[in-house]
Amino acid sequence: MKPKVAVLSGFGINCEIETMAVFEMAGGSSDRIHVNKLVSGEVKLADYHIMAIPGGFSFGDHLGSGRLLGNRLRFGIRDQVREFVVSGKPVIGICNGFQVLVKMGLLPGDEQVSLTQTASLALNDSGHYENRWTTLEFNSESPCIWTTGLERIRVPVRHGEGKFVTDDSKLMDKWSASGQLVARYVDPSIPYPNTSDDILPYPISPNQSWRNVAGVCDPSGLVFGLMPHPEANHSTWLGATWTREQIKHGEGEGMGIFHNAIRYVLDN
Repeated sequence: MKPKVAVLSGFGINCEIETMAVFEMAGGSSDRIHVNKLVSGEVKLADYHIMAIPGGFSFGDHLGSGRLLGNRLRFGIRDQVREFVVSGKPVIGICNGFQVLVKMGLLPGDEQVSLTQTASLALNDSGHYENRWTTLEFNSESPCIWTTGLERIRVPVRHGEGKFVTDDSKLMDKWSASGQLVARYVDPSIPYPNTSDDILPYPISPNQSWRNVAGVCDPSGLVFGLMPHPEANHSTWLGATWTREQIKHGEGEGMGIFHNAIRYVLDN
């Protein structure tokens, strides 16, 4: 069996083709589905094993990155999304998709899947769009099924609003204790493991996220979102240093995330 992946498209999403490709490279079967088909009932989310919201500029980022698409999903297919997560199916949001999941309240989320927003992704402190390579380190004690067994990967960021924040600083402690602060920007010159709650200097932290957060999961570990683009490092020749490091051609560092999701579906 090939797990079926629903990759959302429409309204300015522009990374769906590469997102479909990485799931198929990992052993899945991907369909590109316009959001309107889910809202109208023409396509049912329940027919799929994984949902992916790719990067891009949904609705032109009007009213804030991910805000309008987040509302479209929260109010247009609220019951479908809740049922999907409660039934134990994985969800990923990448870059704009992460912004969507945060602003619709699915991330960092809660045990009730209440779809109540508790965090946001604000403008980068640099004041401009960031397009650069970063190094991520993953929390080995996190329940996140997407990052199981992964330590560090190098991936690009492409965003103008990637600073993870909340209006209640105590929530950061809660999310940290529950392992929901899954991915953090780290200094690649310092050996693993090495994450810090102190904000790292720019551009190691490209947006100055609180506690250097690059990605979070929900309490179940099934829903995962991150600002960097793991699908953009699906092959070694896409890496920024593959020639100088004389890396042999093969899968890129971002593929582990998608293999984990496919493996989880097959095992469950």
